[in-house]
Amino acid sequence: MKISEKTKQAILKLQTKYPEKRSALIPALHLAQADVGYLPEEIQNEVAELFDINPNEVNAVVSFYDMFFERPVGKHIVHVCKNASCMLRGADGVLRKMCDKLGVEPHGTSEDGQFTVIPSECLGACDRAPMMLVDDRVVGPVNEEMVDSIINEARKMPGHPSPIKMEADIHE
Repeated sequence: MKISEKTKQAILKLQTKYPEKRSALIPALHLAQADVGYLPEEIQNEVAELFDINPNEVNAVVSFYDMFFERPVGKHIVHVCKNASCMLRGADGVLRKMCDKLGVEPHGTSEDGQFTVIPSECLGACDRAPMMLVDDRVVGPVNEEMVDSIINEARKMPGHPSPIKMEADIHE
């Protein structure tokens, strides 16, 4: 598995948009993930090489943020907020019901490859607690009774989009 030549060139071009090329690491990781689907060790090593940095530094970023995936994930990503506001209002039950319905453990991917459920730290919508991020949509407040309809609605959607696109975000 390797990053495509088109993505490598986009990453190199992206580096020129910042005073320090290292500042382009997070958007570069988004590009690599959009290209390959996830960021296994060999892809992280390629990115490190493009930045002339130690692969451990890339892994530190990848493993810190739950927007990056070190193993394959489902077409739909469901982040269930586990921060205080959401937990106090029932997020535990919502997470448990979501996992039970999809037949997964937290951080797991459904057998059909359609859903990955990730308990996440604050998703920044405490006014909608308990809430979740389904692909790129903020959903909340939610409760356990809504889980079936949330899953059914997500199945109709195109899936988890990359926050950065080569053509749209890397201008001349």
